[in-house]
Amino acid sequence: MRVFFVALAVMGFLASMLAQEGAQKAESKTPLMVSFTDLKWVELPERKGMQFAVLSGDPKTGPYTQIRKVPAGTDNPLHSHSSEIKNVIISGVWYTGVDAASAKDFGPGSVVMMPADWVHVSGCRSGSDCMFYQEGKGKFDFKPSAGGTSK
Repeated sequence: MRVFFVALAVMGFLASMLAQEGAQKAESKTPLMVSFTDLKWVELPERKGMQFAVLSGDPKTGPYTQIRKVPAGTDNPLHSHSSEIKNVIISGVWYTGVDAASAKDFGPGSVVMMPADWVHVSGCRSGSDCMFYQEGKGKFDFKPSAGGTSK
């Protein structure tokens, strides 16, 4: 009887894996092609002045991809996000680090991957607005940390 339940569990696991693999293959057969001129820009509720255009998913509820625009001279105080976020800088100079003194600058072509719950500062240096592609593994949130002040 025990062998029966183990076999049943293994079959259930394999069926689940095959279903996930099938769903991934179905998704990969649909290209995502978006012209920059067709992007629908929306102001980010958590950070006034910043804008985003969703490419896939929904940043309010789960995994997503989007393009972000941030005005030059924007400083984000100490904060974190609940899920991993990856940014690919398109234009401007984006900075991030554990504090303002040690923050590093990232220009076009740079990749910045931030693990979930990593406390950091970030922003767009003066001179030109920043634009970047962003992937979130979960919903987007902006969680201010103690000691952080907005500029």
